[in-house]
Amino acid sequence: MSRLRDKYREEAAPALQKAFNYKSVMQIPRLEKIVLNMGVGEAKENAKAIDNAVRDMSTIAGQKAVVTKAKKSVSAFKLREGMSIGCKVTLRGEKMYEFLDKLISIALPRVRDFRGVNPNSFDGHGNYAMGAKEQLIFPEIDYDSIDKIRGMDIIIVTTAETDEEARELLKLLGMPFRK
Repeated sequence: MSRLRDKYREEAAPALQKAFNYKSVMQIPRLEKIVLNMGVGEAKENAKAIDNAVRDMSTIAGQKAVVTKAKKSVSAFKLREGMSIGCKVTLRGEKMYEFLDKLISIALPRVRDFRGVNPNSFDGHGNYAMGAKEQLIFPEIDYDSIDKIRGMDIIIVTTAETDEEARELLKLLGMPFRK
């Protein structure tokens, strides 16, 4: 079992129940899933780019990435319906906790000039979104094996109903928010 899941059960859940006066343990917010998304704009001209993005994302997440396709044609972007434009991975359960632990303890400290993540990136329903400018912050990615530096979106979905509850949950799990 992961260190972060144990931390949630032993420290975070009781602290949240006390702080927000939940009557039932089912009211305590918890992590639901983590979604990683990578848009690959150059996939229109270079078909190999999408394969490299899928390989990098699968390596980072520890599970196979799914190629995302355009839902509509957009002539301004020279995009046709059904074209491959990115990839995504949805992590749940044990892999989700392992990824979050790796993100907090290894990847974020490797970011240059890191002063903490933005505490205001919540969506109003208890979900947190952040961006990584390069995939090199993850230790699994070998600098020599990548063709291009790509960023990705990391969305942490919780069962919290408000941003305050979700912020407290992530803070108790060790997310380094900016002061």
